[in-house]
Amino acid sequence: MKKKPENAGKRKGRRGSGSITLHDVAKIAGVSAITASRVLNSPELVSTETQERVREAIRRTGYTPNLVAGSLASSRSRLVAMIVPTVYSPMFSSMIETISATLSTAGYQVMIGLSGYFDSKEDQLLATVLSRKPDGIILTGVVHSQECRRLLLSANIPVVETWDLTPTPIGLVVGFSHEKVGREMAKYMHARGVRHPVIVTADDPRALLRSRGFSEAAADLGILAVPISSVAAPSTVGSGRTAFAELLGRKLEIDGVVCSSDVLALGVLQEARARGLDVPGRLAVMGFGNQSYSAALEPALTTVGADGVLIGRRAAEFIIAGLAGGPITPLIEDVGFKILKRTSA
Repeated sequence: MKKKPENAGKRKGRRGSGSITLHDVAKIAGVSAITASRVLNSPELVSTETQERVREAIRRTGYTPNLVAGSLASSRSRLVAMIVPTVYSPMFSSMIETISATLSTAGYQVMIGLSGYFDSKEDQLLATVLSRKPDGIILTGVVHSQECRRLLLSANIPVVETWDLTPTPIGLVVGFSHEKVGREMAKYMHARGVRHPVIVTADDPRALLRSRGFSEAAADLGILAVPISSVAAPSTVGSGRTAFAELLGRKLEIDGVVCSSDVLALGVLQEARARGLDVPGRLAVMGFGNQSYSAALEPALTTVGADGVLIGRRAAEFIIAGLAGGPITPLIEDVGFKILKRTSA
């Protein structure tokens, strides 16, 4: 009598490795497989309650969706690209975290690319990112090359520019006016008696816009020439010290220092302390960015704050709305900024 194989009569496992399938998840969640698929690929079409049930079933089973197959079936990658100059600067961290969290809730994942501060690198990065077929792109800033604009316009996906304003956005823009920031900083310092200000600035486009706004407003107030010391972006505490030392070396009359970032202002404060210059008695110092350490410095740093969380949330909402096919207004959203008066100025 021929002996049966050991596996004879046993039920064959699921195709592949016998892992959990979307049908298993749907059964546990008490929904159809189509509904479970929508939660993963088009969550905006499913109620919040149903989304929670399906996601709880996914957590319980450890199900891992096949994102490649899903994207082929739905023509969606479920991927949004976010391009920032650097992650070194804490200025962008709240925006990045908010965008990631908001998009994740809607079923999208974020891919972050670092562009630096110049067009050529952004062009190369953008071409690579677009080859991955993202569903949307979020950019930092509005200064782009013609090649960059051409690539974005031809991609036919939602594009959001952040952290700045422009009357001619590629798609949508949410941010604030850096020139206006500079002008308001000049008015603030002038109102506090500063008549011989200097500027310590990074050389990136947004910082230079703030410097230009400051110089123009200072001229309107009778200060015709504001000395500037520029450092390479991204700025550091050390470059702030070096730039301020360079200005002092010119034998200028200085009673106020305006910095393009809080980190540069921290360097200025350290150099002033090393030279025995009293802040704010002898010297008023002002930064930009309202970093977490700024209020805890001694003296506490006067600075300008912009709401990175709001910028991030609105940018993510714009992308989600665009992918859902709904109307997106306004095309330009100004979230404003706030001068935070503290001891240093």
